[in-house]
Amino acid sequence: MTISTWAKAPIGIDAERWISRPVRRTVLAVAHSMVSCQRLLDVIGLIEGDTRIQVVFTVGPDVFNHRVAGYLERLDALVLPWQQAVRERFDLAVAAAHGGLRHLRAPLLVMAHGAGHAKPVRSVPDGLPPGADPPVYGLDAQRLLHDGRVLATALALAHDHELDVLRRQCPPALDAAVVVGDPCLDRLVASLSRRRAYRHALDVDDDQRLVVVSSTWGRDGLFGRHPDLLPTALADLPARRFRVAALLHPAVWDAHGHRQVRAWLRDCLAAGLPGGRPAPARPDRGLAQPRRRRRPRRRRPWVRSRVRRGDRPADAAPAGPAGPAGQPGHGRGGHASAPGGCRGQPPGSAPATGPPTRHGAADRPPGGGRRSSRPARHPRLTEPVPVPCPAAWQAAR
Repeated sequence: MTISTWAKAPIGIDAERWISRPVRRTVLAVAHSMVSCQRLLDVIGLIEGDTRIQVVFTVGPDVFNHRVAGYLERLDALVLPWQQAVRERFDLAVAAAHGGLRHLRAPLLVMAHGAGHAKPVRSVPDGLPPGADPPVYGLDAQRLLHDGRVLATALALAHDHELDVLRRQCPPALDAAVVVGDPCLDRLVASLSRRRAYRHALDVDDDQRLVVVSSTWGRDGLFGRHPDLLPTALADLPARRFRVAALLHPAVWDAHGHRQVRAWLRDCLAAGLPGGRPAPARPDRGLAQPRRRRRPRRRRPWVRSRVRRGDRPADAAPAGPAGPAGQPGHGRGGHASAPGGCRGQPPGSAPATGPPTRHGAADRPPGGGRRSSRPARHPRLTEPVPVPCPAAWQAAR
């Protein structure tokens, strides 16, 4: 990667000359692998819609990073070369892995690349004393410290138990630790309403049970230690009652190649194993997103009185097309549009008497109008998991 291929905007010396919208902050998202990239996209999606923020991506050093750049480009993300990213200054850098973070010039937010920090470290440089448990990956001093200094400005944790692990493994990083929750759990909870659509996409009938064989990468995973597990499960479990699926770590596909993994699973795919390649995590490629059903808006008359029956004055006349003395303003469409009168009522005339209309809080009776018991609706921050597209799976085979 030469300097001539570096991005001229939105960062750099002459960036102000080329940008169309000025921003206040620039955030760098560092993707090391497909797994960490997918986790970053869950979080970056919460801030990249802010018009004050510019988000750019870069690919950090990692053994399994060779597909990340192309994946980000298919998502239309702005990807900076790593050599350029380490020479620029950013207002924030977000990462879900640890390779090369000491070279960045930005406050650093580090988060887990999976469902919390739960994976033990495979190898420890100095070894472990007899009977000692291996350290937890991502909460160990080997990855959090550099020359005795904590790299992360903020270390995002999923729950309080991880604070105890961090206190035992790397006490200097406790000041940077913040318990923020688990975006993986948030995504699962947001997806509960689409359970039937997921089962339909996987060809799981109502009277069938879905059996998922999940494997991490490396020789310790089920895919490496028990290569006969999937064929045995497909052969022994009755197809009428069970549906078997495999969930392999993306590093399995990256290390061996998609063609080779599909060749190893050829008999399983012929026996009914769904899939054939790892499905992308975003709805842009290879996934069909169901249409969102919009709730029909209930039409409410502007002038319908919301006074409780018990609060209605005894001498109040019912609202009709015209108010007392033939004054308009209490029929449909007669809400106040100007001080001193209703729609169709000349300015300066006396307002009509009768039950209060829906003019605002000041027009409600002392007892208070009937309010909706529904809680305030807020925009959903975490989108559900997109529904897989079976047609894309058939083409992948």
